[in-house]
Amino acid sequence: MIVKKLETFTNAFVGFVRVTADTGHQGWGQVSTYNADITCDVFHRQVAPHALGGDALDIAGLLERVNEREHKFPGSYLRRAMTGLDTALWDLRGKIEEKPVVSLIGGKPGRLKAYASSMKRDIAPEDEAKRFVELRDEKGFTAFKFRVGAECGRDVDEWPGRTEAIVPIVCKALGEGVAKLVDANSGFSPKRAIGVGRMLEAEGVTHFEEPCPYWEIEQTKEVADALAIDVSGGEQDCELPMWRHMIGMRAVDIIQPDIMYVGGLTRALEVARMGAAAGLPCTPHAANLSLVTLCTMHFLAAIPNAGKYLEFSIEGRDYYPWQEGLFRGDPYRIEDGMVTISDEPGWGVEIEPAWLERATYKASELA
Repeated sequence: MIVKKLETFTNAFVGFVRVTADTGHQGWGQVSTYNADITCDVFHRQVAPHALGGDALDIAGLLERVNEREHKFPGSYLRRAMTGLDTALWDLRGKIEEKPVVSLIGGKPGRLKAYASSMKRDIAPEDEAKRFVELRDEKGFTAFKFRVGAECGRDVDEWPGRTEAIVPIVCKALGEGVAKLVDANSGFSPKRAIGVGRMLEAEGVTHFEEPCPYWEIEQTKEVADALAIDVSGGEQDCELPMWRHMIGMRAVDIIQPDIMYVGGLTRALEVARMGAAAGLPCTPHAANLSLVTLCTMHFLAAIPNAGKYLEFSIEGRDYYPWQEGLFRGDPYRIEDGMVTISDEPGWGVEIEPAWLERATYKASELA
């Protein structure tokens, strides 16, 4: 069975990929979100030519072929484009074998605990606490993540004093028995991060994400070594040698690969294996409700070193209007703070035809 045709359907934010084999079987995947239109151009220029005519069931082999043929172009865009091929081929295989992807990789369908993940910094601490309490009571979430500092902020807060205000306000509002996580998005120097970390420890926060510029892993290690709280990171990292280095030096306590950023499920599984060998839990990054969170659900339910929770974005139309209308039905229904992994073949989801009709279309196929 060979790859006969690769199609993309995209706007600036989301790009879906459809693979068709010479047998007529099809699968759906997605390139990474954000600048997805550019990523789809990369897909047709630097991924599709090497995949067409290849064995549709040799996913790792096709990814390695792309990696070798495009060795002069490592980095984010190539990996984000490769994800479209990888995720579409996993869906294809699942549909051929009539199994969900989670079953193909050693797990099984079921339910996962999720943490409610806020993406907002432009929100007052009191308003953040209020919506968390409402979600706790309405959806049953038992874990929440909120933002401190400013994104790549160089120790400058979103506004003066916000970090020192939001931590105690949110922690007090949620009370005991609820896990609290924070994300600094590369906002602090080691000195400032350690100071914030001490405050987090005192307030019962258990997870401190990306405290320092993510590319300065020695800084992150300095923070992780100084604090009792778990320091996490890795969402931006897309090259396997960097992952080996980061894990080998134990720069973080929890690894957070993003399936869409790292190059797909196959490569994310390799990162998880590295982490498992080092005794590190894996809590993947999944910050929106395109296909990334669905893929992460299958991934998290299959790896032996899965963290406690699935990241689940709580932002809707006001923050991510481009998330609307991507899928038929609701694959992201929350009940008792948990999501359910479908037992349908592949990813178990259907792309909304009306969305596809509005998207920019391009195809690559065998002559």
